[in-house]
Amino acid sequence: MAEGLSTTLVSNWLNTLRAAGAAFGPVAAEYAQLHTANPGAAGTTAISVGSTTRVILTHAASSAGSALALTGTNPAWTNGGTSETITDISVWTASSGGTFLFSVALTASKAWASGDTFTLNSLGVSLAAQAS
Repeated sequence: MAEGLSTTLVSNWLNTLRAAGAAFGPVAAEYAQLHTANPGAAGTTAISVGSTTRVILTHAASSAGSALALTGTNPAWTNGGTSETITDISVWTASSGGTFLFSVALTASKAWASGDTFTLNSLGVSLAAQAS
């Protein structure tokens, strides 16, 4: 699977369009996890060894089909002891366990040495809306 939306998220969104479908409500919180390669369809492949911690994300509200932008403090991780290269992030509904929502490839891979801090400065998430 290429980076993108999880099948669970897509199915939940699509089921809201069915007359008998269940409404898909807001996600209480989102947490990002670092990866050293594509996270795969379940979001569990190539999890960073330097930090397995998921960090909470905060977004501004979307309007007119625009992207969700990060707000507040940028999420950051400190490498706990292994040098590696971070290439992707996955986003989840909980700090552990939870539901995998989507994955995103970094615009540029980041070499991450033991003791270094990795800060996510932006996370562009958007869906194309039909032009009016």
